[in-house]
Amino acid sequence: MKMTDTRPLFRPLCADIVSLFRSLSADQWERPTVAGRWRVRDLAAHMLDTALRRLSYQRDQQRPASPSRPIGSDRDLVAWVNELNRTWVAAAERLSPRVLTDLYANISAQLCAFVEGLPDDAPALFPVSWAGEEDSAGWFDIGREFTEIWHHGAQAREAVGAGLYPEPAWLRAVIEISLHALPHAYRDVAAQNGTSVLIEIAGPAGGTWTLRRVGARWAVGEAPASRVDATV
Repeated sequence: MKMTDTRPLFRPLCADIVSLFRSLSADQWERPTVAGRWRVRDLAAHMLDTALRRLSYQRDQQRPASPSRPIGSDRDLVAWVNELNRTWVAAAERLSPRVLTDLYANISAQLCAFVEGLPDDAPALFPVSWAGEEDSAGWFDIGREFTEIWHHGAQAREAVGAGLYPEPAWLRAVIEISLHALPHAYRDVAAQNGTSVLIEIAGPAGGTWTLRRVGARWAVGEAPASRVDATV
């Protein structure tokens, strides 16, 4: 698949999320979300944390803290990331919704400016492990960051009954980035060369893609295959 350039989408998405946060009542900040035990205020704290980490590690070249235990597997990595997330959210309990919102407004604006200034061939900060990559293109790493912001903002909107985002192009970008997980997810599925799965997503952000067996691997692309073996 071609590169999905999410750089110009960060600023309007983050502005929408900040606007939502500023509109919330005290009760709405405490509402539960689909993100496990996190409330809306916990989502806001987490989004602030990830923006701060991205700026510190990539823009400012701060070396990430060493994990408390060696990372020898994906499970170890997930456990370490979860611990980072948990400790920050716990510390943010002492911050008011207004402080959280003001901090996120400031830091997300810095994140947007940084991302907008990156060249399209900038190196990735971290490989995209859910796509099975040990080295990733910079646009893919940044795209993953965009999908994270989109998802947590959507979780907050759902929790407070704010409805869908106003811009379908944001979801379209999330879909395009996420489809890159399919070749890795299908890696153990044996099939003849040329076997194709048509993926159809309805709605204003949707489209049509094909997951196709190419030699010993799978590849995903926008062009429909001439022969389709299954449709999702």
